[in-house]
Amino acid sequence: MVRQSLKMMIETDKELTVTGEANNGKEAIELCEKMQFDIAILDIRMPIKDGLETAKVILARWPKTKILMLTTFDNDQYVMEALRVGVSGYILKSGDTDSLLRSIRSALDGGLSLEDHVAAKVVPQLVNRRESKEADPSLTPRERAILKCIGEGLSNNETAERLAISVGTVKNNISQILTKLELRDRTQLAIYAIRHNLV
Repeated sequence: MVRQSLKMMIETDKELTVTGEANNGKEAIELCEKMQFDIAILDIRMPIKDGLETAKVILARWPKTKILMLTTFDNDQYVMEALRVGVSGYILKSGDTDSLLRSIRSALDGGLSLEDHVAAKVVPQLVNRRESKEADPSLTPRERAILKCIGEGLSNNETAERLAISVGTVKNNISQILTKLELRDRTQLAIYAIRHNLV
């Protein structure tokens, strides 16, 4: 029933199509082996293999697949763990259609989406864990500016608009930043930006 409800909400947007459904984490991974998904929406609590473990496997095998965690739980421990795994968003089942579609669009555009009151719990924890050392000195001014935008949760398009550069330039710089900092994904970049006082 939950999946059918989600499917109906998602497909109110004519550009989005639900191309697969799974009963549990194991089935979700098997589906990913058969099909190429742009985005997967996983529940934190699923039978056989939970959402976090499933997300780890999917991101390791298919790193281009974006993942949104969907749950009734706004426990900050879940959120922090999901961010460490590298998901593109953490949304609650109580959210409406518009917020779900915004989160999907944001994830597909390279953004990081957190429900407002979820972010209110998590961001202070990240701020409290700020590191005294400065960000890597090899970062160029443009790379620092892009990192700042990522730390603020901006998408690639929003970052390009703010900095008056092309989306392609944003993407190229993000790849270079990931290599320099030896980080895995955009979520880790956002956490890095906050901890190193770039935001």
